[in-house]
Amino acid sequence: MDFGHRRCLLLIGVIFLLQVQLYLVVSLPETQVPLTSSNNISTSNSQRGRELLGCDLFKGRWVVDNSYPLYSASSCPFIDPGYDCLKHGRKDTQYLKYSWKPDSCILPRFNGLDLLRKWRGKKVMFVGDSLSENMWQSLACLLHASVPRSRPTLKHGEPLTTLTFQEYGVTIFLYRSTYLVDIVREKIGRVLKLDSIQAGNAWKGMDVLVFNSWHWWTHTGRSKPWDYMQYGSTIVKDMNRYEAYFKGMTTWAKWIDLNVNPAKTRVFFQGISPSHYVGQEWGSPSKSCNGQAQPLQGSTYPAGSPKALGVLKKVLASVKKPVYLLDITTLSQLRKDAHPASYGYSGVDCSHWCLPGLPDTWNQLLYASF
Repeated sequence: MDFGHRRCLLLIGVIFLLQVQLYLVVSLPETQVPLTSSNNISTSNSQRGRELLGCDLFKGRWVVDNSYPLYSASSCPFIDPGYDCLKHGRKDTQYLKYSWKPDSCILPRFNGLDLLRKWRGKKVMFVGDSLSENMWQSLACLLHASVPRSRPTLKHGEPLTTLTFQEYGVTIFLYRSTYLVDIVREKIGRVLKLDSIQAGNAWKGMDVLVFNSWHWWTHTGRSKPWDYMQYGSTIVKDMNRYEAYFKGMTTWAKWIDLNVNPAKTRVFFQGISPSHYVGQEWGSPSKSCNGQAQPLQGSTYPAGSPKALGVLKKVLASVKKPVYLLDITTLSQLRKDAHPASYGYSGVDCSHWCLPGLPDTWNQLLYASF
């Protein structure tokens, strides 16, 4: 065989290999998008959170899905009565029939049995306020519905609640900490220590940590559980709440860098859960979420992102250890219909969420990362 003939055969072979590679790339299904590396410390934590499946899970829209909800409130013993909207008389049920559809990939359906097997022998802790409780109770119900014959043990406490699925050696903790930083009772009164996290000793040794804090930073008057704020040696009656939030979350970020071993523990931040008390935010004459029965169409919220989310992302950009942002803000803003409203404890609650309901999707996004 002469040189020209061999050269022609070689060229044909190269063209064939290129065609095979092109076919594989074009035909790769959405659900097989390669995982983005979670160990790339140079990648910002907010970006890392957006690419858990190689795509932006948090940009999409709500679609009607009659296979939802994933569990019944009446069959879940872990729901706080204030979140059980059906029990409090809510008649419309369409709010239960929506699933989140990302624009660029398929979000895996929640599979509690699969998650319990992946978490076998592990300890998972939610740390935060009542919105962490909202998410924790949702996860408890989702797992319970997946293994209905299981008899998990529940121990209520303050600040720690524990739920254990003995067959799998999985324990799901809820640690109530509204600010993540400490509140200390001193001679002058209750002091919110913006640079102290003594309570963090209880968070060590976990395999998964899911943090949340913002809701209580806006409280004023009698509803705030502190009398003074302290940062370093400076004690003040109050300060700009976004500045205080930044200082407190920066203290939390330093705690993460000092105390978390990424080889042992995966860290998530739940993101900023929105409220719906001002109808003008979504272009409605209504005063609040009360009476809202459908989500907003599309993928954007007319009022834009809350300022607190920008503060949080600035803090997350400073953390050296991997922290995965569950950026639930926009998808939750679209769910003006999913609050207890007048079907909770009392008054109109446009801060928390009905169960079953929106927090089930938060946990679906959490599940997608494992």
